[in-house]
Amino acid sequence: MRTKSIKKNKINVVTLGCSKNVYDSEILMGQLKASGKEVVHEEKGNIVVINTCGFIERAKEESINTILDYVQKKEQGKVDKVFVTGCLSERYKPDLEKEIPDVDKYFGTTELPLLLKALGADYKHELIGERLTTTPKSYAYLKVSEGCDRPCSFCAIPLMRGKHKSTPIDDLVIEAKKLAKKGIKELILIAQDVTYYGLDLYQERKLADLLRALVKVEGIEWIRIHYAFPTGFPLDVLEVIKSEPKICKYIDIPLQHIADPILKSMKRGTTKAKTMRLLEDFRKEVPEIAIRTTLIVGYPNETQVDFEQLKDFVKQMRFERLGCFTYSHEENTSAYALEDNISEEVKQQRANEIMEIQSQISWELNQQKIGKTFKCLIDRKEGGYFVGRTQYDSPDVDNEVLIDATKYYVKIGDFVLIKIIDATDFDMYGEPIS
Repeated sequence: MRTKSIKKNKINVVTLGCSKNVYDSEILMGQLKASGKEVVHEEKGNIVVINTCGFIERAKEESINTILDYVQKKEQGKVDKVFVTGCLSERYKPDLEKEIPDVDKYFGTTELPLLLKALGADYKHELIGERLTTTPKSYAYLKVSEGCDRPCSFCAIPLMRGKHKSTPIDDLVIEAKKLAKKGIKELILIAQDVTYYGLDLYQERKLADLLRALVKVEGIEWIRIHYAFPTGFPLDVLEVIKSEPKICKYIDIPLQHIADPILKSMKRGTTKAKTMRLLEDFRKEVPEIAIRTTLIVGYPNETQVDFEQLKDFVKQMRFERLGCFTYSHEENTSAYALEDNISEEVKQQRANEIMEIQSQISWELNQQKIGKTFKCLIDRKEGGYFVGRTQYDSPDVDNEVLIDATKYYVKIGDFVLIKIIDATDFDMYGEPIS
């Protein structure tokens, strides 16, 4: 008599949104693997976990469309179960349960143990730093804290992620060592506000101390700082960036705007004058630093005068890297009480104008790099090119260095000296120095 075979479940984790979600998915996958589960990332599996983003309108639409797509696959018998977690689920769980009831269960951002239980796994507290990385093998994200205590009027993150909670330095060092053993060369420090790090645990800002601890980890050669908040920036961090070779001469500091009326309405806790002084400190203390920032245009009551001031600011500061977003009117934020009184057409036009200015600046800065040699970390091969980055560039958002794969071979995951031979506004072309 033949015995009936039992199909083994394969869990497919689908990640939407920012690097924090990437990190959370990797932790989830590490927990599942530790419980003996077969888990894949954005491949075929009969059980699907969608890690959603709920930050702005476009991200919410993408998350909802992805949920609907997998619910349809479930109806067609292509998948057996669909679970939803992440920011959208945290923010809108009752609405989602009502509108898309065919999802097996929804979980919030703090309900990892419950999600694991639903997947037949146990949450293992002892798994400090255990995760399945989904980024290229050259780099990994290191989330140093969760949540945010800032009151920014436009931002829904505190609604979805809660109050700021730092991870102890010792735990982060353990995690960094485990990543280094896997061959990771670059750590990208992420948080909702990385400069707030340590205030809750140690009653003072401890980002500089964290950096000094992480540079001692053997195998890690680059450490990059993302999402630094400008208000109350700990200036001792600049000394560490300047003095420690492993710390990339790079910082991501979302400024959002420069006009005082907008900064006040946004509840950013700073002014144009203070912002300018901070950026002057960056340039003075670390002359070669690459500054990445993000800006928001079309915020309620942003006048043409406010916008012109923002354009002049971008021209004056000549940021090495810059992204620009149109304002998204988010319920339950304090800005939602304001009238969303700038049309989408005007918002997009203003964003385009900012990016045209930045494109020219980026082109001019890149032209200055032609003929120079840079240490590059090789992330991947794409089409006919190996793709790498300098210490002044973060993955996915910044410039890339393209090496012609028909002429040269470089090893993915290695550092290589590359001479820049040509450049466009957001890409550079180079050849390895033998």
